[in-house]
Amino acid sequence: MKDILSEIIAHKKEEVAEQKERLPLSELEKELARSSIPFYSLKAALENSKSGIIAEFKRRSPSKGWLFQTADVNEVAKAYASAGASALSVLTDEKYFGGTMDDLRQATGGVEIPVMRKEFIVDEYQLFEAKLSGASAVLLIAAAITREECRRFTELANQLQLEVLLELHDEGEVDHIGPLNRLVGINNRNLGSFVTDLQKSFRMADLLPREAVWISESGISDTRIVRELRETGYRGFLIGEYFMKSGNPGQSLKEFIEQVIRQDQ
Repeated sequence: MKDILSEIIAHKKEEVAEQKERLPLSELEKELARSSIPFYSLKAALENSKSGIIAEFKRRSPSKGWLFQTADVNEVAKAYASAGASALSVLTDEKYFGGTMDDLRQATGGVEIPVMRKEFIVDEYQLFEAKLSGASAVLLIAAAITREECRRFTELANQLQLEVLLELHDEGEVDHIGPLNRLVGINNRNLGSFVTDLQKSFRMADLLPREAVWISESGISDTRIVRELRETGYRGFLIGEYFMKSGNPGQSLKEFIEQVIRQDQ
């Protein structure tokens, strides 16, 4: 498969530029100053969770196509929360993943657990959008930004009371980790080729800061893998495709969590 990450990033930069024309950053800043938005800590939720599952709302993916095209985000978010999700992740990219900012707003408005904006963040503007939509956390993808951008975006996110999950794909991206990065994720799926390798989380464990909360992302569908990753030091597990393609994400998550907890007893 062609390297789709560079295509997505190029499109995202154009998309954000157009959005800034329609609604300038200064307007977002004014709106934020007038707002009171609840915050739920993703880091604390994972540290205190028996399962550590971050359940993702994702309608489609570039590699698999539609997973659950008619899914109702409000219904799924509430079902995830009821099933015991530690936190939620909501895709807001429309062209490649079928998500919208309205999905994020509906999800954050319907649950009282941390909700992360899952997006290709390439501009500070998107952090303000996330906060105004009720998100408590955002994803920063090391492969999509420079080290300087990573530092700058992380600092601004902290000022906006947004936690940052810094996502790495290989050993060469470890230098993106700064002193403020307390949530570090390993994406088992290559965003260029979309090939999934669950061993990546295990291989990279020795390179991650001990003081951070580690999160394994993508390709997880077996509770035994969750147990092995927990034994390695991971406390968070971002899972979406497995739940969404089941047709009943909430029930699928409930059964998965029950099995994870049984394993630990």
